Amino acid sequence: MALFVLMAIQLPALAILLSRLLQGPTRQPPLSPQQANLTQFGKVSVVVPTLNEAERIQPCLDGLSRQSFGVREIIIVDSRSQDGTVDRVKTMQQRDPRFRVIYDDPLPAGWVGRPWALHTGFLNSSDHSTWFLGVDADTQPQPGLVAGLVAAAEAGNFDLVSLSPQFILKQPGEFWLQPALLMTLIYRFGPSGSAIAGSDLGSERVMANGQCFLCRRSLLTTLDGYSSARNSFCDDVTLARYAAAQGAKVGFLDGAKLLKVRMYEGMAETWKEWGRSLDLKDAATPIQTWGDVAFLALVQGLPLLLLPLLIALASLGYAAPVLWVCLGMNALLVTMRFALLWAIAASYDASQGKGAWAFWLSPFADPLAVVRIALSASRTPTQWRGRQYDAV
Repeated sequence: MALFVLMAIQLPALAILLSRLLQGPTRQPPLSPQQANLTQFGKVSVVVPTLNEAERIQPCLDGLSRQSFGVREIIIVDSRSQDGTVDRVKTMQQRDPRFRVIYDDPLPAGWVGRPWALHTGFLNSSDHSTWFLGVDADTQPQPGLVAGLVAAAEAGNFDLVSLSPQFILKQPGEFWLQPALLMTLIYRFGPSGSAIAGSDLGSERVMANGQCFLCRRSLLTTLDGYSSARNSFCDDVTLARYAAAQGAKVGFLDGAKLLKVRMYEGMAETWKEWGRSLDLKDAATPIQTWGDVAFLALVQGLPLLLLPLLIALASLGYAAPVLWVCLGMNALLVTMRFALLWAIAASYDASQGKGAWAFWLSPFADPLAVVRIALSASRTPTQWRGRQYDAV
């Protein structure tokens, strides 16, 4: 009876997964760096929210300074950092006058810090810019990022487009856990560049990444800045889905050649910080959130655990057809998971780390990754990037 139940619920989940992954071969290729042309002159206002980022912001500042004349201004919105973040920006300002620092007001009730800082940056950015680009302080923009991103947005007639980056990993624990967490996004939303909201994807399945988030200024004006995502801990996805629901064309593209990011230091910080935002519950209904958790359990968390048990049953002589169906499904899911390692390998920069061999063992972290998503879905954060929030 248990095998019939497993087959009945796992088979539709496998079909959904295949429909998403099979979009991969026809997805838009990774964006390439480009040189700006005169039509892009001064089109982009860049905003970087900061709070005690002195230890990691320099590569971001250096990368933004290398962007060409398409960037009109680079606004650092600081939330009263207590380290040397502002000093680093002021030093950069002496070399590149496009940089300036502003401070956001104390956090209003009902707002989360990051969308409030981005909203403040939007309100203080030039209304002569065509595009607003939000960039996180832990990113490392590569030369040609802004020109390549704007060119892709204009060629695709996007209103809002964000990029998946190349992740910099340095320790074996990161190489083991991080790809498993990343795979939860790919399984739920497909590979980056595979579907576009406003054409072939409903707004409730839109994916976005606030680390590099380009939006038409006219659209943000219509949406009243980041107000629609004011209380969201995943403001990027919340805002992108809201924009798509209003009819905007939203894209999530592969930016591995344009953007690198060193998100967290070590496995423990990756588990704690990234893991608690991957459920995306702020941008979805409880039914959607827990439906995704169940889906991930069926296609990512359980197959590696079920496969040895099913093989053991078969070796004991249990020959019911349902066993062979379940065995085949889970063998396929495990095989697909290991094969996908080659597909996502380009999403990682291992040049600065040791223990990259653990990447090839990351499918064994899948059950933990699904548990992490479930834990996050059941909790509301009370601390985020050094700020305390009231529990709801």
